[in-house]
Amino acid sequence: MAGLTPELTEAHYRIIAALQVDGRATWRKIATVLDMPERSVARHGAWLLENGLVKVAAIRHRKHSLLLACSCAPGTVRIASETLSAREDTSFSYQVTGREDLVAELHYSGDITDMLSLQLPATPGVSSLVVYPILKFFKTIRGWRMGSLTAVEEQALRKEADPILLRTLPDLGAKDELIIAVLREDGRASIESIARRVAMSETSVARRIDWLLGNSLISIRALVEPSVVGLPVEALLWVSTTPSKIDSLGQKMAARPEVRYAAAVAGDCQLVVNVTVASQAALYNFISDNAWDDSLMQVKTSLVVQARKRGGQLVDQAAGSYLTNTLSR
Repeated sequence: MAGLTPELTEAHYRIIAALQVDGRATWRKIATVLDMPERSVARHGAWLLENGLVKVAAIRHRKHSLLLACSCAPGTVRIASETLSAREDTSFSYQVTGREDLVAELHYSGDITDMLSLQLPATPGVSSLVVYPILKFFKTIRGWRMGSLTAVEEQALRKEADPILLRTLPDLGAKDELIIAVLREDGRASIESIARRVAMSETSVARRIDWLLGNSLISIRALVEPSVVGLPVEALLWVSTTPSKIDSLGQKMAARPEVRYAAAVAGDCQLVVNVTVASQAALYNFISDNAWDDSLMQVKTSLVVQARKRGGQLVDQAAGSYLTNTLSR
């Protein structure tokens, strides 16, 4: 594959792509689907995880989400980024070019008056902020694919929940919170190890995880820095369109392989799109593509200078890896 980094081979790329589909798939299942030796898959997969090039972790879903665009006082961007990234309700935090300095996504349930009127304005370094409530997700990093698998391979890796089993279980409880906490640390933790930590039977743990995933209370995500897989140019597009075009344009963006994230928002634009490509020329081609048709009225482009947090996990940007001890929502 063109654009591979020196550290990664085609085998690494395909294993990463498989983990994007099912982060908890066994090495044996991945090897079978990809038609690769199991020992090679296990060795390559373990190397990716141990070096933080891929992080598999659960993320806890909340009822509501918002984007926060922050302007910072000169010289304070780093401390503002660290403060926002340390919040457990922050899923991603990016330093960007343009009118704003930082963009973060936060998730919440219930009233957010205190957060908006007291907590966020008091963030060290933040001089002003604009809040964009998220109205609809068209795509998140859970749905982003590197394009290294065939449609048949991807379908074979998908795990379907048992709806009958899911309906037999009660509401979220204290044990579920413990299971979620373990999976936020390590999304590939074995059923046996989770059962020991939460003092439950392995059968019960397996059923609870299926229930949590099936009811979209959590999702398991394989996180990889775009630059590690040959996509060093990343941008946020703030797109304005007419109300009647929002849904069709959002769906069109979600289908593009360059798009990692797309959401409809309330504010002075209608869509926010996260794009990762191989070069600035590729970004230009994406923005100037005639596939936008007459849907696009205006687009503001902010380059992502640094990502401090993704998918609820802190990023060591210098190493292009995910930290072992991380904060997540």
